[in-house]
Order: sequence, then C-alpha cells, then structure tokens
Amino acid sequence: MTKTLSVKLNETAEFIKSKGVKEIDFGLILGSGLGELAEEITDAIVIPYEEIPNFPVSTVVGHAGQLVYGKLENKFVLAMQGRFHFYEGNTMDVVTFPVRVMNALGAHSMVVTNAAGGVNTSFTPGNLMLITDQINFTGTNPLIGENDENLGPRFPDMSEPYDIEYGKVARKVAADLKITLQQGVYMGFTGPTYETPAEVRMARVMGADAVGMSTVPEVIVARHMGMRVLGITCVTNLAAGMQANLNHAEVVETTERVKADFKMLIKQTLKNI
Repeated sequence: MTKTLSVKLNETAEFIKSKGVKEIDFGLILGSGLGELAEEITDAIVIPYEEIPNFPVSTVVGHAGQLVYGKLENKFVLAMQGRFHFYEGNTMDVVTFPVRVMNALGAHSMVVTNAAGGVNTSFTPGNLMLITDQINFTGTNPLIGENDENLGPRFPDMSEPYDIEYGKVARKVAADLKITLQQGVYMGFTGPTYETPAEVRMARVMGADAVGMSTVPEVIVARHMGMRVLGITCVTNLAAGMQANLNHAEVVETTERVKADFKMLIKQTLKNI
C-alpha cells in the first residue's frame, strides 16, 4: 500500500528526532557551491540523506547530500547541503518533501539560496540578489493533486512569497557590511539545459531578473504551510546571449569567489531577524 504524505512525514520526522534533532527555528536550503555555510553550524549533528527514510539522494556535483543540524548565530537551524531538483527525474513531491519535513520538525521560516543566471542587464557575475518575487515557469506545481488541509489550504495566497520584513533586514545588513545586494524576481525553469538566448529575452520581458532551475517549488510548498521565506541568489553568470557560453564549472567558481560575502550576509541576517 502506498504511504500517505502525512505517514511519510511522521516517519521521517521521528527518525531525524531520534538522531538528536530538537527544536528548529530556520530551515536552510543551500544551493550550488554554497553548502560550506553548514560547516559553520556549531554542535552539529550530520545526517546523510541515504540514511533518512523517504529521502532521495542528491546527484548534483557540488552538493554534499546531507542534513546538518545545530546553532548558527544563536538560531537553531536544519540545513540541507544539497537539494533535490525536478530535472534529476524527481517528482515535485520529492523535490519539496524536505521543506515539509522542516515544517513538521517545527521550523517557522526557511532561508533558500541558489545559483542563477543574471537576466537583468545591470547585474554582474558574483552579485548577490535578494529575491523579492518569483515566476513559476516549470509548467507544473507541487500542490497539484489531493490537498491535505492539515498542511495548508487548497488555494494558498502567493501575494508575498518572500517575507518583506526579512528582506528589509537583509538589505540593512548588506548595507552595513558594504555588500552589494541587488534585488529582483527569480524565474524557475525545469532545466537541465541552460536557457536559450530567446528564452532569456522572454524572461526579461516577463519581468525576471534572474533565471534558475530550483527554489520555486520549495517556496510554493513553504508558503502553503505558512512558513516565512528569505531567498538569496548568487548571480554566477550572465544568462545565454549575454556572455560567450555557459557551464556548471563557472557556477561553482563564481560562488567560491563570493561565498565569504554570501555566508556573512546570511549569518548576520539570521542574527538580526
């Protein structure tokens, strides 16, 4: 018999608790090249994904594939070092399952990070961008299917996908640290191909400032459950048609270059929330 979502959530949450995970304030989803932030979590409990019931395994280079629990800037956090993507062949249920688990464990908020291509012509590679809104261009939605009213409403309001107050804190922290923090709209494609020049022009016309292959499903599910979300993008390259060519090595290289600023921004924002 197929397990229901609530049964799976209960099994997974109980297993994670059995490893010593207690209260959680923030769930952290750490994207390509950004997983190093989890190494700064103190009193860390590390749980590899393959040990966790109902969890898949991340297959992307640069993603460690483990949960890290502990304290970061005096907040209890559960960090995903490596996320699951739709383009890996996962269903949307699988992609968003860890967000459901974070909420089941008591997380009231989520910090989501990613690496993305810059569509806004004023951006340069290495810029950090506060995500203010998103466009779901994946052609599907993680909430399609039967709705569990215990998790959230059938028709969730997406008027404020990213928390305005958290965004204000992040902008102030960036200003204090003299970190350039762009802001804008993140548009989620399925991948795994990078966008064509024509698709990038379309994204710009539609109001996107950055394009990527993650984040949108997780944020929809987080908001479905009433979680507050802070999103930060690392603009690792300019999108197709704006630079000579695109490759994943450049994504990792750029995040390496800016990760000190990125980590400081996240930590100080957490401290001040």
